[in-house]
Amino acid sequence: MNVLDFAMKVELQGKAYYENMAASAGMPGLKTIFAELAADEQKHYDTLRRLKEGETWGMADSRATEQARGVFSELLRDRNLPAELQEALDAYRLALKVETQSVKMYEEMAKKEEDPVIVQLFLRIANEEKKHYNVLENVCDFIMRPKYYLEWREFGNLDEL
Repeated sequence: MNVLDFAMKVELQGKAYYENMAASAGMPGLKTIFAELAADEQKHYDTLRRLKEGETWGMADSRATEQARGVFSELLRDRNLPAELQEALDAYRLALKVETQSVKMYEEMAKKEEDPVIVQLFLRIANEEKKHYNVLENVCDFIMRPKYYLEWREFGNLDEL
């Protein structure tokens, strides 16, 4: 299997994972975030496929970060976090690991590649995978927020800071 085929396979696996997360998310905002991440993985796949077929590639920037900002703004208005967020935390943490591995994979592939066009594409996808990591990290941080708040409360009155 060549490097482009391998990368395409990884992107399809990522897409399937995010589609499953979107399907299992009970909150519309989370469905939106995970659907956007799945769409990004499909976009990466399509870009890699076009390159493999000898076409020129162009790739729009990810919108996942902007989508997540909107969702978090809505969730911050409601102080009661849905139980589903806490229950899905392990799945989000697994997705963080997968994104970390994807970034490393694309950066390593870029180092080994001689074609500057393919190097540029690999680095571009690695950068988008970093954005995905950022979104997921924010989801995890948001879910953990009450726990951190309770830990800090033990050290004094935060309202006075």
